[in-house]
Amino acid sequence: MARGIEGTRIFESDKDREDFVSRLASQVEATGLQVLAWALLPNHLHLLVRTGRRSLPSVMRRILGGYAVAFNRRHRRQGHLFQNRYKSIVVEEEPYLLELTRYIHLNPLRARLVRDLAALNQYPWSGHSVLVGHVRRSWQDVDEILGQLAPTSREARRRYRAFVVAGVHQGRRPELVGGGLRRSAGGWASVAALKRGRERWACDERVLGSGDFVEQILHEAESQATAGWSARVAQTLPSLIERMARTFGVRETEILGGSRRRPVARARAAMSAIAVRSLGLPATRVAQALGVTAMAVLRGVDRGLGYLRERRLDPERLAKEVIRKV
Repeated sequence: MARGIEGTRIFESDKDREDFVSRLASQVEATGLQVLAWALLPNHLHLLVRTGRRSLPSVMRRILGGYAVAFNRRHRRQGHLFQNRYKSIVVEEEPYLLELTRYIHLNPLRARLVRDLAALNQYPWSGHSVLVGHVRRSWQDVDEILGQLAPTSREARRRYRAFVVAGVHQGRRPELVGGGLRRSAGGWASVAALKRGRERWACDERVLGSGDFVEQILHEAESQATAGWSARVAQTLPSLIERMARTFGVRETEILGGSRRRPVARARAAMSAIAVRSLGLPATRVAQALGVTAMAVLRGVDRGLGYLRERRLDPERLAKEVIRKV
């Protein structure tokens, strides 16, 4: 899921939508990405995919980055188009594949972009019209979804239509787009840090699945966090701490010493926000540098972004500044 910054529309015209769809299709061809469901709405989008030869971050950078540049050029605007990083959820296929497909494809109807199901069947900017056979998109993996429903395309489409009809009155379903915890924004190591028993894990917004599934993801997360650690990015932490100390008028030793004075807490939260959101550092690594827990780092991220906005500071620009010093 990706949203426009502060509710900004990311699609103003069919030309914008065609541009995005073209970029998505090119990644299918180039990387083997499987697109199972998708929907474009005025200020956000949903994708249900299986990654191919390239990682999801690599694919999304190419799609969203290129699209944002082209959109800004077309509409003569400047600045960020998307709100922070896209939000991603690892999903267990059974029993969620069909449920998520239906939920995503009903988004235009819930958002009142179309009047009824008949209009949704013709709506060209979601995968639903492709699955029912009204629009052709060769890059969308239709067989994967229809094959779950029946052995023949005709019967599968009939069952798919009935399945979608049955979901119209379910409304918004928070359980399909994340649970009660705030999403961990600090990469796989931060996901691992959230483990507090299966029940708590089951409501983490980064994972949608059974207890066994999330335990498996946890194991993979810890392995990837160790293997993927970037020494260069880790070296930015001292510079970032020094920068935030100057910005908030406190001493570096206070940030590292656990002081609870308001300016120090704000500096620590702002530092956490830049390190986790903009530099992609795992919360566990940031926590080690600050002498606090990973959960304390994650809790401070949203507050830190707010403190930076109050001072009209761009976390992305600050991140680039400290990286250049390394």
